[in-house]
Amino acid sequence: MSTRDVLTKADLAELRRSALGTADPLGVAADLAEAVEQGRLEDPDDAGDALTLAAEIAEIRARPDAALRYADRALQAYPSGDDPRAGVARALRARALFRAGGRDDEAMVELTALRPLLLTQPDAPAYLSAALAAGGRSAVAETWLSEAVDSLLGERAGAGDPEVGPPEAPGVAFFLLQQRHRVRRDLNLPHDRQDDLADRLENQLVRRAAERQGGDSDLLLWRRDEFDRLLAAHSELTDVYGPDWDAHRARLEKALVRLASAGRTGLGVFAATVAGLEAFAGRRDGDPSDPEIRAGYAAEVAARPSARVPWPPERNDGCWCGSGLKYKKDCLPRSRG
Repeated sequence: MSTRDVLTKADLAELRRSALGTADPLGVAADLAEAVEQGRLEDPDDAGDALTLAAEIAEIRARPDAALRYADRALQAYPSGDDPRAGVARALRARALFRAGGRDDEAMVELTALRPLLLTQPDAPAYLSAALAAGGRSAVAETWLSEAVDSLLGERAGAGDPEVGPPEAPGVAFFLLQQRHRVRRDLNLPHDRQDDLADRLENQLVRRAAERQGGDSDLLLWRRDEFDRLLAAHSELTDVYGPDWDAHRARLEKALVRLASAGRTGLGVFAATVAGLEAFAGRRDGDPSDPEIRAGYAAEVAARPSARVPWPPERNDGCWCGSGLKYKKDCLPRSRG
């Protein structure tokens, strides 16, 4: 996708998914920063998010100096350092400081300041853990997550398991417990009672997702390369997601049109990966072809804001499927076929 023209929210969402697979990811990062500087964002409020994405690309591509520049600019672009979106940029800044070498103390100061967000922001456990892992401090992440869990559950002493919200928004306790569970597993720590609780809440979420889904589509979008991988590894899912990518996109477009006709608003699809589905199935000792496993994975993906692709786009905007074509030339007509 070219970043030379005005960038919409949909463009930024697509770049977030595809930038690292392009021939020149660092060029994409530079173009994002240039778009901000030249005022080429459809919504100027997206400047911080665009620069945060540039910082993430640079950090992953081992360019800590560039990542720091972009992260610093992102923080300046947000209305304040307390803006909920600024936490990701600050965590990326810490990751770049770790990677730069000799600046670990600065990185830890940055992350320590973000630590209270573990109790208030659903995505904080993931981005703080990733930043600490980048600095070889996964054990610190486990301590922070464990203490946050104890604090959060201590406030509910005697009230039983914390309540899980709807599949699209399970709540802070759910994400905190799940991330702690993953970090402990990576550290080969023994299963404890909070790990048991994480499993129980995940089971509860899966049941709710299955009940809500019923006969409807799970609205998982398998992009072309992921769709090919999915059917190569799990051919039995042809009946669920379609025999080819065109049929898959047509099913989603028709399902979305039906939901919109029934009065549903705020619709979207959720970008899925084969690795993510298989990892979810592995954690539950299940099979990706099991409808309950797929419903649970769909709920997990739907809870991640970064996975959501809003629908419908404007007729002349890029299609939601990521093909690069305009919506009116690609998936819009599929609902009529």
